[in-house]
Amino acid sequence: MTRLYNDPTNFREEMIEGFVAAYGRYLKRVPDASGVMAHQAPTPGKVSVLIGGGSGHYPAFCGYVGPGFATGAVIGEIFTSPSTEQVYRCTKAIAADKGVLYSYGNYSGDVMNFDMAAMRCEMEGIEVRTVLVTDDVASAPKGDEENRRGIAGDFHVFKVASASADRGDDLDTVEAFARHANDRTRSFGVAFNGCTLPGQSEPLFTVETDKMELGLGVHGEPGIQTDIMRPAAEVAKLLVDKLLGDIPDGAGSKVAVLLNGLGATKYEERFVLYGSVQKQLTTAGLELHNPIVHEMVTSLDMAG
Repeated sequence: MTRLYNDPTNFREEMIEGFVAAYGRYLKRVPDASGVMAHQAPTPGKVSVLIGGGSGHYPAFCGYVGPGFATGAVIGEIFTSPSTEQVYRCTKAIAADKGVLYSYGNYSGDVMNFDMAAMRCEMEGIEVRTVLVTDDVASAPKGDEENRRGIAGDFHVFKVASASADRGDDLDTVEAFARHANDRTRSFGVAFNGCTLPGQSEPLFTVETDKMELGLGVHGEPGIQTDIMRPAAEVAKLLVDKLLGDIPDGAGSKVAVLLNGLGATKYEERFVLYGSVQKQLTTAGLELHNPIVHEMVTSLDMAG
């Protein structure tokens, strides 16, 4: 349950205010907008990267802004797309002279509002490109990747795009790197209970104590299968098998693994799970590069 709040209808605003108060050494509030931006923005001679989506997923999205990462982030209400006006204001605040790359998860509300903001910006002479994150293998079958949702793979795509922009690549190159990262990223989730919105007494969904939900979305979108709860080694095999069955064409033997927590699963549990994940991947002949066991895209207090 989400317990710490004042007015539930003002949760996003108070969250952004507190976040900027805590990390003002790295970033600042976008004036008159529900977003944050790096102190150095806008930076002449560099592409600006704007990411965003609904709140409730910290450190996505405002936690991905700063040196070596995104130029800015626009934040919607909990699990809700930021409005076209908010995206537009944030774009105007961070845009320099080399264009702007939008990157965000593939959800209909985000697509509509970011696209409309991009049209407004283009009319004012700001070149905008978009790379949607589509890493969730549970949300559409192989061969239909462009219709998949974006979940924890946000992290890798945003980081690659931001690193390219930070070193001074042009907009074509930044877009190409981001698109390549997305094309090579695959994710699959498992949840053990639902999340509760501020001010609500009941979770968005429930999972029976002895069950787990496979392929669930980060906003509570239905999964593809309910299964009995299993030991960590068996859960690892389920996850790895699903991902290995969806390896992108042309992929090599190196993998960058992110074992992402959704908000309420303890680090110790995830380390136990990661040990089995690594064994599964090594047995499959894959070489692991800089694995991460962390919370990068959460879902309030969801366990998974």
